[in-house]
Amino acid sequence: MAKLGRTDIEIYPLVLGTNTFGWNTGEAEAHAVLDAFSAAGGNLVDTADSYSAWAPGNSGGESETVLGTWLTRNRDKNVMVATKVSQHPEFKGLSGPNVRSAAEASLKRLGVEAIDLYYAHFDDADTPLEETVAAFNDLVTEGKVRHIGVSNYSPERLREWIDITERTGAARPVALQPKYSLVSRSTFEPGLRDIAVAEDLSGLPYHALASGFLTGKYRTEADLKQSIRGGSAAKNLNPSGLAIIEKLDQIARARGGVAIASIALAWTRTRPGITAPIAGARTADQLGPLLASAELELTRDEADELTALSDVIGA
Repeated sequence: MAKLGRTDIEIYPLVLGTNTFGWNTGEAEAHAVLDAFSAAGGNLVDTADSYSAWAPGNSGGESETVLGTWLTRNRDKNVMVATKVSQHPEFKGLSGPNVRSAAEASLKRLGVEAIDLYYAHFDDADTPLEETVAAFNDLVTEGKVRHIGVSNYSPERLREWIDITERTGAARPVALQPKYSLVSRSTFEPGLRDIAVAEDLSGLPYHALASGFLTGKYRTEADLKQSIRGGSAAKNLNPSGLAIIEKLDQIARARGGVAIASIALAWTRTRPGITAPIAGARTADQLGPLLASAELELTRDEADELTALSDVIGA
């Protein structure tokens, strides 16, 4: 288990992503995924109020609604929920009134009394940061939110957020959610990483499997047609990206057939500032390699070899 920032909360070293819930994962299958995750010891799931507004026929909040029906039936499982505000079609931005309204809508969909970890999903340049920080702090003071997180912020804006909390006494963020993987590191390193380490923020990165590329599923142009996510993985289908896949393959063979995805996820936990990666499973059958990553500790040589190949990409 790993600590969540400066809190005493212990979290499983894998966070379950749920952006497919209510989209291409139906409620029954989503509940099966949650059952398996919880049974393995998983205790933090990640969603957002905007999931999955992009899908035809959806309007946002579908993932939270599916999570809510499971949570209602599983109060004894002590599973925590992280959700986000700023991108729901009805609750755009981070003004004080919007943050409050969005949080109350999320609480209703989730069927919980408090959101365990509430993220500012994307920065809102049109709202003074002091107003946003105050709005989040008010939710904590009122018991509607337990802890605060920041996602997709620049190092400068994250630093400003923390400075405001130090000046005003507002609740500090405990978690940071950046885009981060073996093939995508520049948004986190070095700026956000250095702040996370200095301020004891838990880095809980998304995109840790690079839209499935780091599962080894996509190795040729033809492979990209296997999934609706194939197009997102296409940019990594180059010599540098494939060299990482080959090294992951090599480590997997040496370890007796460990899944490539397990190794890629375990690598993120070797990096400064990273506490646990986020990864999602569309079906319960896909969950095995993700859970296995939580038990996998890479050797220094394995981690360093992967990092060296990742350095070449510089992405």
